[in-house]
Amino acid sequence: MRTQRQVVDYSLRKRALLREVYSGRVGTYEVCDASPYLKNAARFHGEPTDCRCPVCRRENLTHVHYIYGDELRQSAGQARSKTELPVLAMTHREFQVYVVEVCRGCGWNHLVEQYLLGRDGLAGATGVQRRREVAE
Repeated sequence: MRTQRQVVDYSLRKRALLREVYSGRVGTYEVCDASPYLKNAARFHGEPTDCRCPVCRRENLTHVHYIYGDELRQSAGQARSKTELPVLAMTHREFQVYVVEVCRGCGWNHLVEQYLLGRDGLAGATGVQRRREVAE
């Protein structure tokens, strides 16, 4: 997506948590605690991946994209499919996207990444263009 910016990747945190689980310092019941709402969001709005669940290793993970922002009003906090995000990015100035991976089998869930989307990401390019036009 052209307007994606300020990406925060949580893969190091995930690896550290999984290391704790595999060593037995953290129980699987503590990390496999997906709420019924999150499992339903994965079922209806999620994007299937080719990655197996790191805990149960039986099912593939599903990515769920949650959107948050003042401009979204009643849509804030909702799960959206990945195909809807570019349309929202062109119609709203700025909003946060949180990507959560979910195992619909055992309930494993973890925040994968977070980033900003919206038209404000395009403003930088048009602002430079306008300044060049004014200078000439």
